[in-house]
Amino acid sequence: MIKWRGIAFKLHPLFVLLMLLALAMGEWLGVVTLFGIVLLHELGHLAMALRFGWTIREVKLLPFGGVLEVEEAGTVPAKEEALVAIAGPAQNAWLAVAAYLAGLLGWVDTAWSHDFIKANALILLFNLLPIMPLDGGKLVQAWMSLRIPYHRVLLWSSRLSLFFSAAVVLYSFVPLLQGGVLQMNALAVGLFLCASNWTYRKNVPFVFLRFLVHRARRSEGRIDRGTLAQPIVVAEQRQPSDVVKLLMKERYHLVYVIKQGKVQKVVPEDQLVDRFLHTLTNGHADLRFFM
Repeated sequence: MIKWRGIAFKLHPLFVLLMLLALAMGEWLGVVTLFGIVLLHELGHLAMALRFGWTIREVKLLPFGGVLEVEEAGTVPAKEEALVAIAGPAQNAWLAVAAYLAGLLGWVDTAWSHDFIKANALILLFNLLPIMPLDGGKLVQAWMSLRIPYHRVLLWSSRLSLFFSAAVVLYSFVPLLQGGVLQMNALAVGLFLCASNWTYRKNVPFVFLRFLVHRARRSEGRIDRGTLAQPIVVAEQRQPSDVVKLLMKERYHLVYVIKQGKVQKVVPEDQLVDRFLHTLTNGHADLRFFM
């Protein structure tokens, strides 16, 4: 582990395993190249996150990219999340272009340039799969958060991630049907993504709770700047635990409580969230409700 400006840089055990396997096969140049590509990919994410003032706890490098552990996860604007996500693949794009030009001008060996371009293209395209924590998964999640309530965003992104993670595992067996050998790299990565997203699915209630805890601070900022409120209309008997599931990440809400066709009261979302967190603290609500 290496620390820089309070940020820990770590190699994931899966990356270490694949690197050791490659070294055992004498592919040391490939290991160095892959490490450099992955590091630059993740530095793209890191630079953009720091530009937005995010607090980064850890950078974990994986064979296909990496993961930023940030304090603000799930609480920052969708636009920032999307830009941080796309900053990684953008590094692979310019690296591929640079390698192509270097090979064209004769500055590097053409075969090496071709392999380098192929590696960057593979990492770029793989990271755009709609799987958490890949960049494509984060982009899909940011896009969904502009259109549907955030609780539903978390549930659907976890379901999509599990589905496509399983598809990666199945893809690793395709060569066997064609008389080839099992794609061990794809199998290892696919199983890792399945396990990661199964854990993420179980942690949805806690991710949503963190979203609610930070909600009041973001709401105050919107009110100070002036914002159009999006109404949520509910019947009087609806519980706070039902209503908070209707909150959209990129909107400020006023909750209209209806009884017998008439508005009984209008509740700002801040009061709604405070009431729910109070009931949760006093043991009158259960996080399993958000599964």
